[in-house]
Amino acid sequence: MTESSANKLVNGGGDGCHRTANGKRANKNGFVKSHCPLEHKCRRPREKIQNGTYNSSLYKKPFVQSFEETPLLVAVLTYMGYGILTVFGYFRDFLRHWNIEKCNVAKERDEQKDFVPLYQDFENFYTRNLYMRIRDNWNRPICSVPGAKMDLVERVSPDYNWTFEHTGRVVKDVINMGSYNYLGFAENRGACADAAIEATEKYGVGVASTRCENGNLDIHEELEALVARFLGVDSSMAFGMGFATNSMNIPALTGKGCLILSDELNHASLVLGARLSGSTIRVFKHNNMQSLEKLLRDAIVHGQPRTHRPWKKILIVVEGIYSMEGSIVRLPEVIALKKRYKAYLYLDEAHSIGALGPNGRGVVDYFGLDPKDVDIMMGTFTKSFGAAGGYIGGKRELIDYLRNYSHSALYAASMSPPVVQQIISSMKIIMGEDGTALGANRLRQLSQNTNYFRRKLQDMGFIIYGNEDSPVVPMMLYMPAKIGAFGREMLKRNIGTVVVGFPATPIIESRARFCISAAHTREMLDTALEAISEVGDLLQLKYSRREQPRPSLAWMSEDSHLQD
Repeated sequence: MTESSANKLVNGGGDGCHRTANGKRANKNGFVKSHCPLEHKCRRPREKIQNGTYNSSLYKKPFVQSFEETPLLVAVLTYMGYGILTVFGYFRDFLRHWNIEKCNVAKERDEQKDFVPLYQDFENFYTRNLYMRIRDNWNRPICSVPGAKMDLVERVSPDYNWTFEHTGRVVKDVINMGSYNYLGFAENRGACADAAIEATEKYGVGVASTRCENGNLDIHEELEALVARFLGVDSSMAFGMGFATNSMNIPALTGKGCLILSDELNHASLVLGARLSGSTIRVFKHNNMQSLEKLLRDAIVHGQPRTHRPWKKILIVVEGIYSMEGSIVRLPEVIALKKRYKAYLYLDEAHSIGALGPNGRGVVDYFGLDPKDVDIMMGTFTKSFGAAGGYIGGKRELIDYLRNYSHSALYAASMSPPVVQQIISSMKIIMGEDGTALGANRLRQLSQNTNYFRRKLQDMGFIIYGNEDSPVVPMMLYMPAKIGAFGREMLKRNIGTVVVGFPATPIIESRARFCISAAHTREMLDTALEAISEVGDLLQLKYSRREQPRPSLAWMSEDSHLQD
């Protein structure tokens, strides 16, 4: 971007039109052929590699993201499974209507039958007839620190998951493969916990005021200065809730007459923020630079609908790591397009900050880019830092503007002091300012664990999505019946997992999502892999058509090539 002042972001920047040569043409799925210099080594049959670099010179190393195609038979059976569930759902609704089966869902009282309905009966069809069948896989109560291992409160349901009762038994030492504890800072002992306890004794737990009134503590300003230094930007601002960091700040940056170009798989907080802003929203295909460039070119050429006036601002909104796909944003190409078309860039690093890059500074660090090329850097403290809240980083003029116009700055209570101290302590460890190599060791361990776990799952024959360096590892389940079965079978083997289905994912792409942590030992990962392989054989989940290596009896004790 030629404009260097953040004032143009908040007051409206100009747009320009520059002709550019097209990259490779996308196929019908929106993917393009790989330009990866190692493609002949990593490409396998029936696999889509989402690479298609617009300019391969922008990348300093091979960038490979694989999304293996869904086998046709599996797709057909998955649709059939949802169809059967839908038919039985309507049948059970018929039984409930005539009081043959008890109805447990909320509904209007008889005396309110002539009122406008408060509960949308049809919209809740999926919840009561499909979700309730597998509801026991979510909201499990944890009674320990959610670290590499955790303790779960056992519960049973007497009415097919409508209600739950605790048995009084605790399931001990469940390997936690679902929490976003990337660097292992979710712990109740150690330097971070000790510092948080001291902060509690000094400041208390609550501030009982907003930052602009009596809630601005010195520890808050220390945090914001540290975050700015960590990111390599002029200034930053911290917020008490990660979701609100997106949903309440985007409306402060854009409004009527502005255009937001949003990745189709952006998080709900980004989607909500874009809608609340009143801006025009256009969606481009996930990580597809040809789709993004077409929208940018059309926006420059045609301007606003009807009037054809130039857009006040064009804001590109992307994530660092996409939490359901495990993919990493093609940031070098996004920045190149942003500069070419004079747009602005909003980067959500909720999952990538602390988890990517040689210094743990996120996707910008991962690609070796200049942080100043990203206009708005957003991230959360809930994952890699083991705390809560979020931040916005950028030019000083941008942050000063948000302090006066952001709803989450003006109306939300200040961050809790022990939470702030947890962030400060963990961030200093990552930066090496604690005088130890603990941060560097955790970053290295996370990278090793991620590569090891992904490689083993692929070797076993599972279909997994995303980038080879992403600690978010989606493993495809597809069929609705296998969502609940996988979660239950894994818990029987003392492995805690997260399973995800429609509407959080496309209807035929249900999956289990593993989150790798630096706190996981090789023994824990091998135990989890053995259980996953066993359950995969039981439920017939090894769908991959990739060429598999010859099985080895000693695979569980194999050391990572990174350690060698």
